[in-house]
Parts: sequence; C-alpha cells; structure tokens
Amino acid sequence: MENNRASSFMHAVVTIYAVFSAMAEADNQNSKVYIAYLGERPYEDVKLTTDSHHELLESVMGSKEKSLESMMYSYRHGFSGFAAKLTNSQAQKLALARVFPSSLYKMRTTRSWDFLGLSSSPSASSNLLHRAKMGDNVIIGVIDTGFWPESESFNDKGMGPIPSRWKGICQSGEDFNSSHCNKKVIGARWFARALIADHGEEAVFKDYLSARDNKGHGTHTASTAGGAFVRNVSYFGNGRGTLRGGAPLARLAIYKVLWSDSLLGSDADILKGIDEAIHDGVDVLSMSIGKSIPLFPVVYDVNPVAVGSFHAIAKGISVVCAGGNEGSIQQTVENVAPWLFTVAASTIDRAFLASITTLGDNATYLGQTFLKKDVVGKLVVMDRRCAGILGSDIPISGNVVLLCFIDLAMKAGASNAVMPGKQAKVVGVIYAGQHNDILGSGDIPSIYVDTHVGTKLFNYLITDDHALIRLTATQTIIGKPISSRIAFFSSRGPNSVSPGILKPDIAAPGSNIIAAVPPNHKGGDKGFAAMSGTSMATPHISMATPHISGIVALIKSLRPTWSPAAIKSALITTARVEDLSEMPIFAEGSPRKVADPFDYGGGVVDANAAADPGLIYDLGATDYIYYYLCSMGYTEADISHLSQQKTVCSSKRASILDLNLPTITIPALTNSTTVTRTVTNVGNLTAVYKAVIKAPPGSKVRVKPRVLVFNSNVKKISFKVKFSSTLQRNYGYSFGRLTWTDGVHLVKSPLSVRFDFF
Repeated sequence: MENNRASSFMHAVVTIYAVFSAMAEADNQNSKVYIAYLGERPYEDVKLTTDSHHELLESVMGSKEKSLESMMYSYRHGFSGFAAKLTNSQAQKLALARVFPSSLYKMRTTRSWDFLGLSSSPSASSNLLHRAKMGDNVIIGVIDTGFWPESESFNDKGMGPIPSRWKGICQSGEDFNSSHCNKKVIGARWFARALIADHGEEAVFKDYLSARDNKGHGTHTASTAGGAFVRNVSYFGNGRGTLRGGAPLARLAIYKVLWSDSLLGSDADILKGIDEAIHDGVDVLSMSIGKSIPLFPVVYDVNPVAVGSFHAIAKGISVVCAGGNEGSIQQTVENVAPWLFTVAASTIDRAFLASITTLGDNATYLGQTFLKKDVVGKLVVMDRRCAGILGSDIPISGNVVLLCFIDLAMKAGASNAVMPGKQAKVVGVIYAGQHNDILGSGDIPSIYVDTHVGTKLFNYLITDDHALIRLTATQTIIGKPISSRIAFFSSRGPNSVSPGILKPDIAAPGSNIIAAVPPNHKGGDKGFAAMSGTSMATPHISMATPHISGIVALIKSLRPTWSPAAIKSALITTARVEDLSEMPIFAEGSPRKVADPFDYGGGVVDANAAADPGLIYDLGATDYIYYYLCSMGYTEADISHLSQQKTVCSSKRASILDLNLPTITIPALTNSTTVTRTVTNVGNLTAVYKAVIKAPPGSKVRVKPRVLVFNSNVKKISFKVKFSSTLQRNYGYSFGRLTWTDGVHLVKSPLSVRFDFF
C-alpha cells in the first residue's frame, strides 16, 4: 500500500512557490529557494518521507550529493514538501504546474488582563483565569523573533514536570544552549537557512543565530501570551503593577523565524517552523506576522501561514494571527483564511497623560506621552515637515519645546530639526494632530495633543514673547474615565480575497502594552517596554495577537475537547460591542466613528463570557474544503494537495455563505439570499433559545425557525436566515446582528450586507 502511495506521490502535480528576493536580479539562472508543497505524506515514517523528497530532487540535480547540498528543509510532519535552492530551469524540470514568486513576510502586561476581567486576585476565583487553572500544561507555540531566556517572565518557579506528550527540542546556537529552556519555556528552535540562502549572511548579521531574541518582539509577544508572574513592573514609573501573561501557567515553545536586521522571514523558514510546531505537540500557535495587500490566495500562491495553519487546525491546533497594522483604510486586513483566528487591536482603559502648562497665562492642557520627569522650555513652532523652525532667522537658545502640526504619514523625529546657531537644546516635542495610538520612548520626549490644543498653544506662542511652558511627568490613569477604542493602526475589513468571510474576527488589547524585552532593547526600561500593534510592521508591534493566544490557551485548558472553530465561535459570539460604560465602542480613524464588524469582527474579546457561550458554531477541515476551497473555485488538484486527501468538488458547488461561521456577510445582495447555519448546545442540557434580530438598514431579515429547543436528544439544530433588500439601488455595507438568547446567554452574530444591483 505504501508503495502505491509513494508512486502516486512521485507523480503528483507539485505546486512550487518561489521565495521572492528583492535583492536579487530577475535572472532565470540565478538560484533561489523554492518551496515544493506536496500535500499528503506518502509514509507515516518521517525518514521515508524525507528520503522520497531527496529522491525527487535527485532526479533534477543529477546526483545525491547535489540533492543534499540543495535541500533546505524537508517538511514531513504536518504535511509533505521540501524547500530547495534551485535555478528557474531546474524548477521547470520537475514538471511543475506553476511557479510563483512571493514576497517575504514581515513581523507584524500590567493592566490589560485586569481590563479583560482576568484578575489573578484570589477574590476573583470564579473568572476564567482561575477556572482554567491559569492555562496549566497547555502549550503555546510562538512563531516570532525568539525570546530572551534570562527574562523573569520566563521563570519556571512552582511549575510541574513538562507534559509527557511534548516531542520538541531545545536547539543550541549562538549564545544559547539547552540549559536556557526550563519548565516554562520547554522548547526552542530557529530557522534561517532559506533567508540566508536567498539574501546572504547580511540578513541575520546583527542577530543571534539561535533562538535568542535580539529584536524584542518575540520576547514581548511570548511574555504577553504565557509569561510568568513578575511583580512591581513599570515602564519608567508608569503602569506599575504585576506583569504576567494571559495563561501564566501555560508552557511556551519558541520558533524563531523572523530576524531583526531584515525585519523579515522567509516563506520556507516560516513553513518549517509551523511544521515542527505541529510535530512537537503545541496546542495553540501564535503568529504575529503578515503580508500587506494585495493578498495571495490560500492554495496555489506562497502563503505559508494559511497553508501551514490548515494542517495545524486539522490536528486540533488553534492558530491565532495578526490582522495587520495598515491603519484605518478599508480592505487592508491580512491573514484572511477562514480557519485562522484574525485579531484587530484595541486600546484599554488606561492612558498615560502629562499636563502642558503655559507659564505666561497658567493654562493647562493634557497630552499623551511617556515623560520621565518635568521639563521647562521656550515654545517654538516648527515648519510643516517638522524639519526646521518657522522664522529660523531668529536666534534661539536655551531649552526649547518644539510644536509641530503634522499628519501621521509625515511624522518625523525631532532630531532632524534645524536649530540655528546650535545654541538650543530640545527638551520635548509636542505633536498636534490625530494620534495613531502609539506612544514612543526616545531620547527626546514626545507628547501628543489634538489640533485644537495645538492651536491654543500656537496662539499662546504668538501673543507671548517668552512663551515658556512646563511639561509634567506622566501619570497613569485607569478605569472608567478612559474608554476603549479600536486603535488607529489596526487594519480593517472587508476581506479582499473572499468578501463573504468576515475579517477581522475579534479585537483585543494591542496599544501601548507593557511586557518583557531584552535588557538592551532601545526604549526599554530594565527589561520591559511598551509596544503596540496587531503585527510587526515598523513601527507597530504586535500585542493584540498574543492576548487572544493566551485566552485561547485558557479555554483550551477548560474545554479540552473543543475544536479550534468552537473556541473561535465562543470568543466571537460573546465579544463586547459596547465599552464598560455601555457606550458604543469607537474606531479611531479619519474620521473617528462608531466601530462596526469590519473594525472589530464580533467585537472586543470578553474572555469570561466565552467560557460559557451557550451555543457554538462548529467546523472541521472537511467544511473548509467544500464550503470554502471548492466554492472559491480552486482546482481539485490544488485542494487535494492542501487537504492531504483526494477531493472531488460537487458539480453544484456549495455556497461560501453557508460556511458555518458565527458571522454572516453578504457581499452582493440584490433581491434575496438565504444562508444556513448550525449551532451546537454546550450549555444547559435542556434549553430554549429565541432569535432577536437587528436587521442591517436597507434589508429585511427572517430566521426560520425562530425558536431552538434543545434537550438530551437534540444537541445540534440548523436554521436558515433569509436576507431581502428593501433598496433598489447600489449601496455600501450596512450592519446588524442576530442574537440567540435563552434568557441567560447572548449568542451574537454580526450581520454585514452590501447592496449590489449591477
């Protein structure tokens, strides 16, 4: 039987993806790394699978020695394939169906967990954190820039033996050996062969060739998801408290695939990291990486996150990814495959505020900043580019505070300012304009105000010859006075690949999150720093993703039999669309607006509610195949390679709208459309749920049946939702909500409808 499978494997159509090199010229004879994705493994024995890869490559290279030299990686755990350095002509000799170049992937706390209702206080023993035993023995795999092993966030005090199911290793390398792993960080690997093969040693020149983190991003995300308790942590005195991850007793497995000097990772290296994580036995995969638009389809273009994660979810591993940091522009959300858990970034109920006092008239204003101490200086206004001083013929001396009116795209560092005579010392910069929700910490303090405050300061400047101002050290404000919002930098929907799939899925804290970094991190304070973002794309750093990863680990601990889709459903249907003051959540942008599903998916995560969702919308790999891959029009050969099984799509293809997601998006409603969903009761054995409908404006929504009755024999019920347009013209998206309630649970599904008549 294995011989037949091997024969089929050897003659299968192989999809090859080229790893794009921006530094290499487009010469057909220049070798570069190609990924051969072969789908189903021909053997259960991983050695035989690797041997078959070498045999296939040897047929092209002409000898076993050249095959061994060319091979970068053998993918042999979650799926079959290999990465090898080939010329274009050698790739064509493999009789491959397609060859596609691809870009590299970018890298995309003390208060946030309390804000999410996951206090570690003994008085909060009924919350998810305590019920889930703080994620004890759940394994979170972090695919990122590595970690700093000496950080207190990775101490293993009080932790029990490593789970017996763990199959991973602690790989040695530069300034790193197996002793740097412990009962908290139970494994660490690093992958750079493909990046070096295509871009040379320069790509990793300033980094450690090991799992040790030089950038800080991986340390920050890992400590946010599953870091241990570290008491009395602050950031230059701000945000003081106990630092911990979302699942502080979870185990961490580190996979370094992103490198600090280039801020990039190779497709082939990332795919190998996912393959090894599947083999090692992780329960959750956290990946703060992504590609900017235009996005590649999930099957036949290089998309290691989508391809690798499909195999992960098929084995019960939840995969959490960043939605991106492209700002408040529509259709910029990344990582849009429906099996991924795609995360947007929100702020929390905390602000770092400093006062600005005009000493001439004693007026006081507030701005956002990390300011270590009080400073006093003469106010000086800069030109529009913040590159020089207005009226630069006027001599300036002493301490000055620069005032710059600037939009986000033009924001420049004050270090570029032209200071006549060089007699002045810049002690602060006030940026007036819309803020991007990211506070920096540089040598020169920066403080952010809106244009109205900036204008008042400008008027003070032109009416007072001295124009002295005082900036006071930052104070941390928490609680009800501060409302949470969707962060300015967070990428937005709708989905640009498959508009019928809502993305992002959910929002989580991702703005100015304090967590661990290496001690030499620029802008850090004693091994800790504040970072922001959903994914690493300079200057934004990913913090929303590990928040969801930590919560997923808690639910995995509490509900170990739930599938990745069930966990995602629980989080989406219980998410908040109002802040803690019961006011609508806003989305920062131009202009600021009430948030909608394209900003936050189901809403801002409510971890405690997700532990008891009442109903779930469940899915498996087969559902993704027939309701997504087939309906998207991918070829059966491509789908078979991805799914590891022979796939025959029905001649009457299923509708993507019937994929059993906890969200419903109709991207082109003309007259009427009906979709089907199935819910599973995970609450009380006997329950009656009634539908509450808030129809998107311009539509009528009818649910049949409107009442769902569950008992010991009936645990799953299907229902239909019919959307009818009341408009006879094209219109943009409008939004509503379908809620199932039994009087205790609120199972909420966002509805998104676009009206399209031509």
